[in-house]
Amino acid sequence: MAKLTKKQKLAAEKIEAGKLYTIEEAAALVKEITTTKFDASVDIDVRLGVDPRKANQMVRGVVALPNGTGKVVRVLALCTPDQEAAAKEAGADYVGLDEYIEKIKGGWTDIDVIITQPQIMGKIGALGRVLGPRGLMPNPKSGTVTTDVAKAVKEVKGGKIDFKVDKFGIVHTSIGKVSFTADKIAENAAAFIEMIKHLKPAVSKGEYIKSVYLSSTMSQGIKIDTKSL
Repeated sequence: MAKLTKKQKLAAEKIEAGKLYTIEEAAALVKEITTTKFDASVDIDVRLGVDPRKANQMVRGVVALPNGTGKVVRVLALCTPDQEAAAKEAGADYVGLDEYIEKIKGGWTDIDVIITQPQIMGKIGALGRVLGPRGLMPNPKSGTVTTDVAKAVKEVKGGKIDFKVDKFGIVHTSIGKVSFTADKIAENAAAFIEMIKHLKPAVSKGEYIKSVYLSSTMSQGIKIDTKSL
């Protein structure tokens, strides 16, 4: 087992064993226990009382974080010529259609999000083997297949994220950076949790939100009191 560094030991000592924190307390503490020299991401992990193997218990959605993610998101807009100018103005990093489809077929995936139109999905379907494993395939449920490409680009650039429960019943995503103020981290976390609650499947019985942890890149997780949500 790897030994903790002096900084890591000091950070770990700041987390009280067995204590449950409010979102506000966890947001402040995650800044204190982060020892990385780079601007680490702040992550949230929510374990849900659902069975994702059943279609009617799948939890998937999108949320616009009030303070953005702090990340530079590279957006490719695959659209018809009449929407190209608006997509560029909205902030898309790459705009076009056939030339980018050919680039992707050749293995190019230096992007974070692809936004396209419904009528173009027929062309993009052939890219599934490249885009699918990387989580880049556009999907109407995540708002990346739309008739208003420019609006979708603005939302993604402004901090809109999509998430999906994994096979273990856990939703994991980044909600900001350690350089954010504690208030901004807490606001983003609260917005994310509210969306998770809103998406509770009708068939879900018993405890829905089982546990919530806040952490940063390479830091220890801070357990949040679910009763305080």
